[in-house]
Amino acid sequence: MELVSNTSDKKDRWGIIYCPKGGRYNRHHWEKIQQCLRSEGVGFDYVQSENRGSVERLVKMMINNGYKTIIMVGGDSALNDAVNCLMRTDTAVRNSIALGVIPNGMMNDFACFWGFDESNYEQTIKDLKVHRVRKIDLGRIQYLNREQEKCHRYFLNCVNIGLIASIMNLRNRTRHWLGSRTLSFLSSFILMTFQRLDYKMHLKINEDEIKRRVMTVCIGNALGYGQTPNAVPYNGLLDVSVVYQPKMVQLFEGFYLFIKNKILNHRSVHPYRTHEVVIKDSSQALVSIDGRLMHTPKGEYRITVEQEVINFLIPK
Repeated sequence: MELVSNTSDKKDRWGIIYCPKGGRYNRHHWEKIQQCLRSEGVGFDYVQSENRGSVERLVKMMINNGYKTIIMVGGDSALNDAVNCLMRTDTAVRNSIALGVIPNGMMNDFACFWGFDESNYEQTIKDLKVHRVRKIDLGRIQYLNREQEKCHRYFLNCVNIGLIASIMNLRNRTRHWLGSRTLSFLSSFILMTFQRLDYKMHLKINEDEIKRRVMTVCIGNALGYGQTPNAVPYNGLLDVSVVYQPKMVQLFEGFYLFIKNKILNHRSVHPYRTHEVVIKDSSQALVSIDGRLMHTPKGEYRITVEQEVINFLIPK
């Protein structure tokens, strides 16, 4: 795919990758974003992703073409693809590039962490123009795949294991027809209450070994979709919430606290802060990374944090 160019000075222009929300192209919305960019005097070239698997290829193309500012018009999954592509480059190259986001995804939690508002792309573009860069941390999950090959993937927001990973998977589908983020989560939550609610797990967090049935685990580099509300992607640490299975009444109480961003107040939630989590066994539980379901790792896997590895554009 060719870049659509709007300026001649490659050094100062933005390389923009437009990722249609839910795979559906909204021409009117994208044209308004372009109009705002031009009115703000931003020089930019852009490409549109064809599908979920094309984002990393397009980011690599932007890097190879010398862009120093890469802006994702997309959500958490698009940002996840972008940082994983950046982490495969040489450190010197990665350090010369700033990554930014104009939120346009099914989930925009990492953008929301910094105060970017999906409905106010005009202010987002003004903030990005200031070019305020912050070095941020990434989480890293290391695991063996089905072929017993060593793999790893980075994440900005969180890894979910268990019930919430299943809910997030359903939520991505239900939001297509419900629209509302809260309604889609609630409907997914209700649907999941009729399925398995706990999983046999064996975890090692700091000096604690947890070997029991667990409902869900969230390992957050940032907000973790409300499950690690105190996590920040710049302290070199991961926040972990381990949720034991509550009674049914407590389950709905937990959902209420989740919506109110007070999940850590629930009696079944056990919070930790650590450099590393070792999952010795969670074989029956689904795993998601930044809201996207992954193939369940085989056997033991571990989650760590790499400090200050990505240049991210934040509001002034």
